[in-house]
Amino acid sequence: MDRLHTQLSRFEDAFPGFRTEIVEGSVVACPLGPHHARTLFGAWKALAPQLGRQWAVVSDVVVPFDEDNEFCPDLAVIPAPDANRNELAYPPELVELVVEVVSGGSVRRDYEVKPRWYAARGIADYLILDPLKGHCVTMWNPGPEGYRGRDTVAYGPEAVVDSTLGRLRLATADFPVDAKRPPQP
Repeated sequence: MDRLHTQLSRFEDAFPGFRTEIVEGSVVACPLGPHHARTLFGAWKALAPQLGRQWAVVSDVVVPFDEDNEFCPDLAVIPAPDANRNELAYPPELVELVVEVVSGGSVRRDYEVKPRWYAARGIADYLILDPLKGHCVTMWNPGPEGYRGRDTVAYGPEAVVDSTLGRLRLATADFPVDAKRPPQP
């Protein structure tokens, strides 16, 4: 894990204001805009109080899979004692839930690439918050080829994630939707 984190750490200072990951062998730097930050903050604020003391929400940490895939999920839920160690990287085996916020450049990665990796490593639940489409996608029941369960809920009503952490509720009515983008099916 240290070797993988070292690969990514070479690029962290080169792209200030960007989230940097290694995906399918390529270094990917994504700008983080206001919609991304507002969605991320809303999700963190909603999820953290529902988890209890044994779990913690973390952000901007590395989850290495192999030398070609080293993700930095927008949010991840890991055991609180591990979060309290304040590491820069955590193995995927510690992650129980991942939340990704979609940006214009991350659509394929968030919907296709990452679910395969997260599910194959047994991360129980994956939540995609999409300001471009104005909906959230919950995925569960991980398997070697991806998640076998999937629901899509338009922003507005409460999204419910029946997770291994319990029933998590996420108010989506105030999540921003990118008005510059045409509605997506």
